[in-house]
Amino acid sequence: MNPPPKMDGAPRQPDDAGSFLQSQEGRISSVAFGSHFDLQPVHSQAELPVFPPAKGVLAGAPPAADPLSHRGYSRDAEGSWFRSLFVHKVDPRKDAHSNLLSKKETSNLYKIQFHNVKPECLDAYNSLTEEVLPKLHSDADYPCDLVGNWNTWYGEQDQAVHLWRFSGGYPALMDCMNKLKQNKEYLDFRKERSRMLLSRRNQLLLEFSFWNEPLPRQGPNIYELRTYKLKPGTMIEWGNNWARAIKYRQENQEAVGGFFSQIGELYVVHHLWAYKDLQSREETRNAAWRKRGWDENVYYTVPLIRTMESRIMIPLKISPLQ
Repeated sequence: MNPPPKMDGAPRQPDDAGSFLQSQEGRISSVAFGSHFDLQPVHSQAELPVFPPAKGVLAGAPPAADPLSHRGYSRDAEGSWFRSLFVHKVDPRKDAHSNLLSKKETSNLYKIQFHNVKPECLDAYNSLTEEVLPKLHSDADYPCDLVGNWNTWYGEQDQAVHLWRFSGGYPALMDCMNKLKQNKEYLDFRKERSRMLLSRRNQLLLEFSFWNEPLPRQGPNIYELRTYKLKPGTMIEWGNNWARAIKYRQENQEAVGGFFSQIGELYVVHHLWAYKDLQSREETRNAAWRKRGWDENVYYTVPLIRTMESRIMIPLKISPLQ
């Protein structure tokens, strides 16, 4: 006679791994969507106690009847019920969030450029930039304006930042690009500039409706570019909070402009501030905390942020923002 099979004392795992995952989904759903659904208690095999085989019961014996069967449940029906919770019902939106947050009275589009320059080439890069870019700014045939030009002082080193405005939106951008392809001086400039760069990137931006218009200003000033990368789906909430909070940051005229990305890395917000110096920045920011309501803005917006970055920048000679 063959010896009996060895006893397996390990706890028996749930028969259906899918049921376990679905039961976890049920728990998550009750938290994530509890305010939208009237959820009933979840009953699944994974929630029932799991015991080792009783004495005298061989491992590998046919499993006992499903404990849910006497309640009239079937696994297929249960799985369908769980999956139905993840069909997220949303109210119909009549407009994109970019139209809800951006200024209606203008159709301005902004481009921000980040150029990482070879350290030994930064002075030559600045000289070349100051020679060529003002010509585009002053030529009425090109529907683009320089808003600001800087070198990063604190933050990513040996970096140039340029902010452009295209009056007329995307058609103005395309018109400008097509004309630049025929501009020999600009093409030579790009070729010379490419020898000085390590990398470059850009974004197309819209301006928040409640922020100041970025207008030329006299210096000397330092500028802080604060960049926030938000969690997807939180831009409207960010805008609602900052629309109330921007009034707390106007006394020293430090607010220059606020933008959010449309093309490039998405859910990115840029806030541009101007200060006389670093000490003025410190005093201005501390004063905001003494105003009732500013702390609420910070409390509600910090959970929306994935990462944030601050650059302190010095304007180039050609920058309209000095």
